[in-house]
Amino acid sequence: MSLQCGIVGLPNVGKSTLFNCLSNAKAQAANFPFCTIEPNVGVITVPDDRLIKLADIDKPEKVIPTTVEIVDIAGLVKGASKGEGLGNKFLANIRETDAIIHVLRCFDDDNVTHVDGSVDPVRDKEIIDTELQLKDLETIEGRIAKVQKQAIAGGDKMAKRLFEILAQYKAVLEQGKSARTVVLENKEDLKLAKEVFLLTDKPVLYVCNVDEASAVSGNKYVEALSQAIKDENAEVLIVAAKTESEIAELDTYDERQMFLEEIGLHESGVAR
Repeated sequence: MSLQCGIVGLPNVGKSTLFNCLSNAKAQAANFPFCTIEPNVGVITVPDDRLIKLADIDKPEKVIPTTVEIVDIAGLVKGASKGEGLGNKFLANIRETDAIIHVLRCFDDDNVTHVDGSVDPVRDKEIIDTELQLKDLETIEGRIAKVQKQAIAGGDKMAKRLFEILAQYKAVLEQGKSARTVVLENKEDLKLAKEVFLLTDKPVLYVCNVDEASAVSGNKYVEALSQAIKDENAEVLIVAAKTESEIAELDTYDERQMFLEEIGLHESGVAR
């Protein structure tokens, strides 16, 4: 079974545009909130030069690359944890994924509306984080209520350890931090934690959707976001989704490489 990654973010930040670049699935992308309602799903192969080199050496009958399943999930809004917008459906779709690709708008364009009226990727990230954290806190409190009696009165060692782990998660979530900031090293602890299915415990990649001029080195919005996540266990990737979608439309590899070189890139954001 391939890894499943969910593309998340506020409405109108470029999620469906990025999804189309990755999967070539042609999901609808438009300048209005909730353009995506039902999640779009695409399966893509992972580019890997090592695989090509190994195939040249071993000459196998068939080369089967690794695949990743990409899910384009409806945009989230404030109050999603309480069912606002498409909240409950959105959160259920995230829960089913293995990792999160969090798309943030890092470009200015008066022709593309923003649900909060201005471009601020740090604020946008915090909105998503808050909604996911609130849902996780709800999950944690429900689980604590179930295991606390077993842990304290029943003498169940596994329940006691789970209760201690849940308490750790509860403490960080109440501080406005994500569950992934809790470091568990014991294999049994990791297994117990995984079974809680916390949204903010999933690995996350922040994708800064920039304009073409910022595709190589980013801009002030990317810098602000990078500073905001410096204490998180997460990566940042710069992608000009609109430009990438234009590259994806070109017929040949040479044409695509020529386009990339013209804007100063050696490799597309999609490939990275």
